[in-house]
Amino acid sequence: MTSEAGSLNRPYVFLPATPVASGPPLLLLHGTGGDEHDLLPLRDLLSPGAAVVSPRGLVLENGMPRFFRRLSEGVFDEEDLVFRADELATFVRAATEQHSLAARSLVAVGFSNGANIASAMLLRHSDLLRGALLMAAMVPYTSPPDVDLTGFPVIVSNGSRDPMISHEETMRLKQQLRDRGAEVTDLPHPGGHRIDRDALERAAVILRTLDVRAG
Repeated sequence: MTSEAGSLNRPYVFLPATPVASGPPLLLLHGTGGDEHDLLPLRDLLSPGAAVVSPRGLVLENGMPRFFRRLSEGVFDEEDLVFRADELATFVRAATEQHSLAARSLVAVGFSNGANIASAMLLRHSDLLRGALLMAAMVPYTSPPDVDLTGFPVIVSNGSRDPMISHEETMRLKQQLRDRGAEVTDLPHPGGHRIDRDALERAAVILRTLDVRAG
């Protein structure tokens, strides 16, 4: 047990790496109404055999799990977002230690609400992750922290027909990340608010080139 053992007191799935793992370990973050099992099939495509940490969001909206509260569709409760991003960061630190993962080795893979908490955590705790794949992602903070993300790889995959996310919002998210030094790869798709298979396959090629650094 770790000194942060209490931080693991939430529903989550851990899958250990297999002997033939061919990519970085993944932090899977589901969308609204999902749970810790929803994105597990992505391992085989994005990082075959890699270790996986997949937590459930602790906020309920009409009975549906989320990672943070919102005031209305597309309008985030930013005070709660900050709290939940810090809470998730504490969980990630504890899970990394508990499951003997290399520090800063996890790549966050988030869809919708999961993508938003991933970028929110990244902007407050840039030391925790190795990279991020943000799918159906929005701008998390009205005024994002002035953090140094120099060289940090981020893949953004939004749909051009997403009724919830405008082209302008997608551009603003990418620019905020680039302004802080992140290496942003844009993998758009022609669909709506969903995960696109072709974009996943292209993202997998990028993720498998990442070194897993420790320390």
